[in-house]
Amino acid sequence: MIFWCIFDLPEKKVQLNKLEIESEDPNLWEDRQRAQKVMKKIVDLRDEIKGWEVFSNRINQSKEIAEFDDESFRNELESELIAIEKELDERELQTLLSGQYDRGNTLLSIHAGAGGTDSQDWAEMLERMYLRWIDKRNYSAEILDRSAGEEAGVKSVTIAVTGAFAYGYLKSEKGVHRLVRLSPFDAAHRRHTSFAQVEVLPDISDDDEIQIGQDEVRIDVFKSSGAGGQNVQKNSTAVRLLHIPTGIIVTCQNERSQLQNRENAFRVLRAKLLEIKREEQDKEMALMRGIYQKAEWGSQIRSYVLHPYQLAKDHRTEFESGNVNGVLNGELDGFIQAYLKAFN
Repeated sequence: MIFWCIFDLPEKKVQLNKLEIESEDPNLWEDRQRAQKVMKKIVDLRDEIKGWEVFSNRINQSKEIAEFDDESFRNELESELIAIEKELDERELQTLLSGQYDRGNTLLSIHAGAGGTDSQDWAEMLERMYLRWIDKRNYSAEILDRSAGEEAGVKSVTIAVTGAFAYGYLKSEKGVHRLVRLSPFDAAHRRHTSFAQVEVLPDISDDDEIQIGQDEVRIDVFKSSGAGGQNVQKNSTAVRLLHIPTGIIVTCQNERSQLQNRENAFRVLRAKLLEIKREEQDKEMALMRGIYQKAEWGSQIRSYVLHPYQLAKDHRTEFESGNVNGVLNGELDGFIQAYLKAFN
């Protein structure tokens, strides 16, 4: 079948066999980091192979039903074929996600841009959009930190997204998102343009690649606060980290436990440091090739226009949708697929 060519199942089985033999080496755990990566790869490959074998059985069963040529099965068979075609497209897309962290979880942050209440409201609209998309894919979402706006919306929010290929899919959303609409916060109801920046990082909470020394971080604790400055609790449970070498500041205050907020803050900090490391490596490679260009705040990746017409358009792939309300309700797969096909 064609999909075996896409996936190359025999090669995956060969890889799995080699890793399983390596995992039986009694000296493997002398290098803990290497051992963890081997075991994770084994789990990933087993899941992939099992998934494709189950999918193959579905196709074979549908083929057997079709060979009966029984009209009473027609509606059921047509529905199953549509589902199979959809899953095949999804699995074919996943073959593009071969990066080191593509299969794993992700940390997604949204930051309101300049523009006051309008931009903060736009940031909250994006938060809702991504939470809807996460729910549609049956992923799980955990709010690690959320800073509410003074009047409406959010100044920033960080969401931990858990699910297979969460980072691989959502990495397409990294960048500046632009909204054009009639402002609900303008008494004259004039048209406003708002910006928000989306940051997408691999969640490496169970990875040893980034090590942070105790003397590299200053830790402050303070009382969690909600909208209007009201204290959520009387105890100082919120945590702020300052990474001294880079100046990166991470705040987490969504949990009631100071320990949990501290763990989540370090989780985000490790992801940010990994991103810096990867950007430096990419820059070095790009400079060698003579194509390096720094990404700036002003270069939006996508525009969402609600007035004077309705259109959501990705400026990198030219993919667009006239159903902006659908997009804002989490219908992002078209944009994600177009990005993956263009840049992988």
